[in-house]
Amino acid sequence: MNDNALQTDLIRLFERHDVELELDEEWLVTDGDFPAVRASWHEGEEGAPGRLDVDVVISEERHIEESFAGNGRGDAGARDALSAFERNVLYVLLAACWYVTDDRRIQLQSWDLGVRSWDVFVGPLAFSRDDVVAPEGLLSGLHDALRNESLSGELHWIRLFYRRADDGSVIAEALLDNQPWPGGDRLLGQLTWPSAEKGYSARCFIALDIRDY
Repeated sequence: MNDNALQTDLIRLFERHDVELELDEEWLVTDGDFPAVRASWHEGEEGAPGRLDVDVVISEERHIEESFAGNGRGDAGARDALSAFERNVLYVLLAACWYVTDDRRIQLQSWDLGVRSWDVFVGPLAFSRDDVVAPEGLLSGLHDALRNESLSGELHWIRLFYRRADDGSVIAEALLDNQPWPGGDRLLGQLTWPSAEKGYSARCFIALDIRDY
């Protein structure tokens, strides 16, 4: 899929959720300003999935980076990855960056961390298989892990990723504001994840913003 077609699909996706974006060179901007978003598709090697990279710029210095695998070649692969973006991350971004909240798609929480109160937007814990269930204590553990962080009074975002291979080996990664987060890695290691004969993966995207009173 070429960049123009991909940006058109992205514009239409946001339009379906009542957010109007306009093209400004390679970026889609909101009323000529931030937040701005762009997407790029990278075709996979023969037989391998491609990768969709989505960048959301929320200020001059800060931007959110997320990537999604897409099965299929060309347009089919790109649209498969765009569907994964919509299911797993879009609704959190809409709530945190564009103030368009759909509580049917995400969990809304209010957490006290340090001296501040936060609105917390929790996306689905998305598994690669339908027969795997979420471990208990994920959100309470995440809350406790964030108590140990000195969060500045601005938007923050978290990506959690867990993969159990067929042989039982595990890869787990937590990022806070795009950076490796040791506290999140410890949380992922402490949770009781399902054991299964076949491997699986899970990912979750969360954003926190200062609560407006």
